[in-house]
Amino acid sequence: MKRTIILGKETLDVELIHQDGVTTLVWEGLRQAIDILELEPGCYSILLEGRSVEVRLDAAKSPDPEAHAYRAMLYDGSYEFALVDPRRSLLAGSGGAGAGGGVLLSPMPGKIVKLLVKPGDVVQEGQTLLVMEAMKMQNELKTSTAGTVATVHVQEGATVETGAALITVVAPGA
Repeated sequence: MKRTIILGKETLDVELIHQDGVTTLVWEGLRQAIDILELEPGCYSILLEGRSVEVRLDAAKSPDPEAHAYRAMLYDGSYEFALVDPRRSLLAGSGGAGAGGGVLLSPMPGKIVKLLVKPGDVVQEGQTLLVMEAMKMQNELKTSTAGTVATVHVQEGATVETGAALITVVAPGA
């Protein structure tokens, strides 16, 4: 999954791709094989370009509520950074059902595990509409508006790609 990493005043795109037992780090378009092993909770051994580094991660405070902040402690000091979850920005922007209603779009490829609404259901802002599994994690996708479910475009067990239409919500009076 792609994420935006904030280092000081810089923002960079980063992605970890897991495929055929190999993990690849894509950092600003450069691809490198990487091996990450969790030694204990919050402590990781990272093998990158033939070098092994032990990293301890702790939560840090972030002024941005859309970001998850961390402090990484390495052998040469500590570094603070924040990760912005792309699902939040997609659901808050055109990917979510907004003030006038709209179509909830899939923020990532995944499998629909559980549908929690059906056409005709009245939903409230922040209500979970479905549960989607992606990268072995279950994600609750919520609506950002109150309204009525007009269409459910998927069924349980379906596999969807990023941007696929999931559920259409119509705002009251629309």
